[in-house]
Amino acid sequence: MKKVNEANFIKRLKAKKEDALEYVIDTYLPIIKGIVSKVLLPIGQQESIEECINDVFLAIWNNAKKFDGNQDDFRKWICAIARFKAIDYYRKLQLDSPVSYDFIDFDAANSVEDEVLRIENRKELTKLLNKLSEIDRKIFMMKYVLGLSSNEIGEQLGLTRSAVDNRLHRGKKILNEKHKNFKLGGHLT
Repeated sequence: MKKVNEANFIKRLKAKKEDALEYVIDTYLPIIKGIVSKVLLPIGQQESIEECINDVFLAIWNNAKKFDGNQDDFRKWICAIARFKAIDYYRKLQLDSPVSYDFIDFDAANSVEDEVLRIENRKELTKLLNKLSEIDRKIFMMKYVLGLSSNEIGEQLGLTRSAVDNRLHRGKKILNEKHKNFKLGGHLT
């Protein structure tokens, strides 16, 4: 029996060898957990983070045959899977469940009214983002939640940097036009 290692884990994963999946989990769990947590932690549902991580590894297992590249490409590939799964979970949780704001620490310098307005504005922003197309929502999430550059977003979505920047610009215009219901009347920049 062959033992899985750094040199053969991709080939063994494609052949559906369970030891290769265990190797991937042992090796890449910290980075996957970091990506998923960064996106989902503000929602405050730890069980959703764990569920999303499991779905990431299931997607890796189910789609391993589609991967074509070396170990560096594999790391980028699974990071992209983790980001998109986490963004999908984030969007689903924002739309399907009442959001719990128990995790928010109220700032003693702000009044309760200010904090309530901030929370309401966050809800309103989520509604506004849902008015964008799916690709534009992904771009906004990748840019403003994950902090990716326009080049990184373009690479992951198969778009040029200028196409990403144009979509961001048009999306901001759309959001600025629709922000009139925003409680504080601020601009989305």
